[in-house]
Amino acid sequence: MVTQMITDPSEIDGYRATMDDIVEDSYSIYRELVFGNPHFYDYFFAATPIREVSSLNIGSRPAARKTITEISGLRAIPWVFSWSQNRVMLPGWYGVGSSFKRYIDKAPENLAKLQKMYTSWPFFRSLLSNVDMVLSKSNMNIAFEYAKMCQDPEVEAVFYPILDEWQLTKNIILQIEQNDSLLAELPFLRASLDYRLPYFNVLNYIQIELINRLRRGELSADQENLIHITINGIATGLRNSG
Repeated sequence: MVTQMITDPSEIDGYRATMDDIVEDSYSIYRELVFGNPHFYDYFFAATPIREVSSLNIGSRPAARKTITEISGLRAIPWVFSWSQNRVMLPGWYGVGSSFKRYIDKAPENLAKLQKMYTSWPFFRSLLSNVDMVLSKSNMNIAFEYAKMCQDPEVEAVFYPILDEWQLTKNIILQIEQNDSLLAELPFLRASLDYRLPYFNVLNYIQIELINRLRRGELSADQENLIHITINGIATGLRNSG
């Protein structure tokens, strides 16, 4: 990919206006899932290790500003950390694909405009690079195993629009970058992940089994510490701790 720096100062103003519209749309899509889906709260607490993360001594403040009765009561770190543990990495990408697609669908030339923004505007290039990286560390097969911890089929079904958005976001990002695979422009990170993934993927499956046993009342207090060990191991492998 050839990078061409912006030469016309007025061009960046147009790029910023475009991004303002896309970001506003993405924000709306994100909130529609988190606050608009009546089953999302139950899904989050069933399909992530938020309660186990909350019991870890990893910060100076509790996981929530008050007793957790709504998503807005959570602090940012346990929110992001829990989504990284179940390998969805949702806060890093959800809404990106749909907002870009809506923009592209407005006019056939808009995809080319986004591709030009990617090659000529360092901010936009960095933004997409971050989304690319987060997507590459997600694993929706593992995420589905966490979703199966939901007891209610309607709660478990929250996973499917998340999966659809993940696939759409991946496809759109690769179109804009004009690449065939994630991390195509970061081969050293790709090689590092390929080396690490098999080790902490296993930890995810161990964590799922331990959490299931805990919820069935089959783990002693001492054995609960094993869940904390898997949390630390997955965070170390991902290198995105929230």
